[in-house]
Amino acid sequence: MRHDSDIYIELEKRLTTNDFLHGAKLSAKILREEFSCSASSVREVLFRLSTKGLVNFQEQRGFRVPERSSQKLIELAHIRILLEGEGAVLSIRQGGVAWEAQLAAAHHKLSHIEKRIHAVDDPTELIDIWFSCEGEFHQTLISACGSDTLKQLHGLVYAQFRQQLMEADRHFDFISNNIKQHAEILNAALAADEELTRQRIHDHLKRHLTGKTNAVRPPHNNN
Repeated sequence: MRHDSDIYIELEKRLTTNDFLHGAKLSAKILREEFSCSASSVREVLFRLSTKGLVNFQEQRGFRVPERSSQKLIELAHIRILLEGEGAVLSIRQGGVAWEAQLAAAHHKLSHIEKRIHAVDDPTELIDIWFSCEGEFHQTLISACGSDTLKQLHGLVYAQFRQQLMEADRHFDFISNNIKQHAEILNAALAADEELTRQRIHDHLKRHLTGKTNAVRPPHNNN
């Protein structure tokens, strides 16, 4: 039998990486069988995920994956810009050499994966590791801010942000810009240029302020 914490971690990952479609119903019965656990354990985990905004619960309708929403994406992008900008500046002031080394290492991994994605026709096998490395870079960027509250809020916002984009992002139309923008964020942070770091974070996320980047394109037809 799986522990509730293991179930929570796995479902959180699947809810932000397109394993469940937007608007899909989450069946406690099916999940109970999948995880070989009790129905009460599944419901408890789903309720916990609902407090993080990754699951919606309604009487009579049960648990569902949130729908895509242009307005929600705009709001999340605004909040990410504010939180990451402040968190990065505080980390620049307080993080020291250890934080700089961690940020450079996180960027090295992310850059390697993004360059591989850019070089291949089908990046399917790289998607999961990209989600992981992208999250690690942005979390490391604010990791030395000294505020657990800021980091917790950022974690909530980042997870919902990734969920809104989890289907659209799999096309990787943005990857060449990402390679450039992540490097610019790193360089500004390592140079301890606070205003430039804020600007680079804004430049990286501003495309989402249109609310259109979570739209899903129709399949490409080569015929």
